[in-house]
Amino acid sequence: MSQYYTATDHFVLLPAILLALFGCATLLFDFLIFPEAKQRRWLLVFLVMGEAFAGVAFWRQQAFLLEHGGNLTAFRGALVIDHYALFFHWLFLAATLITGLMSYRYLEVRDEHHGEYYGLLMLAQTGMFFLASGTELVTLFVGLETMAITFYILVGFLRADRRSNEAALKYLILGSLSSGFLAYGFSVLYGISGSTRLTEIAAAVAARDAWDPVLVLAIGTAGAGLLFKIAAAPFHMWAPDAYEGAPTMITGFLATASKAASFALLLRLFVGPLGAARESWEPLLAAAAVLSLTIGNLAAVTQTNTKRLLAYSSISHAGYILLGLVAGSPTGIKGVLVYLLVYTFMTLGAFLVLTSLARQGMAGDDINDLRGMMKRAPGHALWMLVFMVSLAGIPPTAGFIGKFFIFWALIETGHYTLAVIGAVYAVVAIYYYFRIVKAVFVEPEEAGAGPLTVSLGTRVALAVTGVLTLLVGVYPEPVLRLAQMSISR
Repeated sequence: MSQYYTATDHFVLLPAILLALFGCATLLFDFLIFPEAKQRRWLLVFLVMGEAFAGVAFWRQQAFLLEHGGNLTAFRGALVIDHYALFFHWLFLAATLITGLMSYRYLEVRDEHHGEYYGLLMLAQTGMFFLASGTELVTLFVGLETMAITFYILVGFLRADRRSNEAALKYLILGSLSSGFLAYGFSVLYGISGSTRLTEIAAAVAARDAWDPVLVLAIGTAGAGLLFKIAAAPFHMWAPDAYEGAPTMITGFLATASKAASFALLLRLFVGPLGAARESWEPLLAAAAVLSLTIGNLAAVTQTNTKRLLAYSSISHAGYILLGLVAGSPTGIKGVLVYLLVYTFMTLGAFLVLTSLARQGMAGDDINDLRGMMKRAPGHALWMLVFMVSLAGIPPTAGFIGKFFIFWALIETGHYTLAVIGAVYAVVAIYYYFRIVKAVFVEPEEAGAGPLTVSLGTRVALAVTGVLTLLVGVYPEPVLRLAQMSISR
């Protein structure tokens, strides 16, 4: 029996096992042990405990890699733990923990079930684990669908809200269609190579011409499925409705952790086994990047709903990240990892502010809801300024560092036209981000709006995301070293 499940297999898989067990236990305990409202805080404790145990497992894996070098493979090469995977695992853990901590009071106001919510968060992170560590098509597809199914439920979690129900249904239908494209692309890759292992697919792809019709079919269909998952144009149509209808913190989680997990798969697939066919897929991703920048930025200019504005903003950020992959140089790939890291913290921070408004009886869905925030909650207003400035890519914030490396990589590899297009749309983005800043600092508050009371947990979460957004912009060296270590083989 040991030949099927070795000690190494267990060591590699342990974080996913812990997350799945704690997720299922939270669902059961909500039903059997803590059904009363006053006991719901213990369900949040279970989430924190699950993340803590998973964090210890990741730390042990990282310590092993630093001590012994190389990578850890499990299940005959189907899973791998390397510095690249661990970079994303820590990112997923931080995003899940912040989302869970900030959702407690939000769920209290909405009178929704806590156990199901926290359990689904951990199960979504379990799927993300396989996206970052998978090196085999079936494993990757199962991980992607595990994550996607939990998000279909979480987007529609507000059962009494028709917008939430409608958003979940649209997301489910379009998500299922994209999964079909991805599965078809994976099946063609299997037909080309006779294997589901990425290493063997790489050898088969390298032996074919980059413009081989069958290979182009595989790249096109798999690419379409993955572009949907990262909300890149022209497969972005689900994002505005899903972001608007979902619970506010789930919108932040969907915009950050889900996007990062999908990019982890896209990078491992396109830089790895499909790297030899760059000639055929580079124009595809370049076109998707430019289209994402165009649609995302121009549509965001006209938005008055904050969640829809940030949804179109997310589409444009997907375009910038794709530009780093199009550049293809070590600087470009490092820029992609840095961009994903800083985007996660600055976007989660912006949604933390909106969640605080929702807890005070204000929707926070319209830009007008933010009017006069400087008088009601100066701390929130200042942090919102930091997050908007960073999302716009203005120094000395983390967002500037992310964009700097993307542009540097494009210029380094001779993609001057793409660099100019990206720079032009960065200017457009300043306009709509500063519409929010104007509402917060300049416009008068609405009549009857009282002071904004803030819990200790909210202050801590905002401080963590805000300080990291500023710190990475001022002193990016640790993050750059981490990204460099993650792409080193």
